[in-house]
Amino acid sequence: MSSAEKWTSEHLLSSAARAIHLEQRRAQLLPIVDDLRRLAREMDAEVKEMESIEGDLPGQAKLRAWHVAKPLFKAADDVEKAISDLIAFNARFQKAYEDLPQKREEKRRRKALAKNGQATAIEPGPAGTAVQAKDEFGDVFDGLRRGA
Repeated sequence: MSSAEKWTSEHLLSSAARAIHLEQRRAQLLPIVDDLRRLAREMDAEVKEMESIEGDLPGQAKLRAWHVAKPLFKAADDVEKAISDLIAFNARFQKAYEDLPQKREEKRRRKALAKNGQATAIEPGPAGTAVQAKDEFGDVFDGLRRGA
């Protein structure tokens, strides 16, 4: 796919195209993240060095510096999160649309084998366990009636 051509939803239906799309977006977004973080650190250092403004309370200049620089750090985090969201999209698409039919076919095959009696069924517990429990407690419960 050329760089001039835009991505469409039809392009993202194949696994190979999704991988290419992810790598292209990663190559585009990582430099932006790095630049935003660099700029945020520089701006944070710059505003922390500024003098207090007349009328500031103690610590107010540092709080103002943090308040001003925080959106730049958040912007870098948000762009970085976009990359992880694209990775999550790829994984979910593969699980929901590529792996699911195979999983369901495997389940149908196991059910068919079980229905034909070729698979091992759940075996009942050993016979006589109720009698064994009564013998264990003796005649303690003999006089009791249900609901009485």
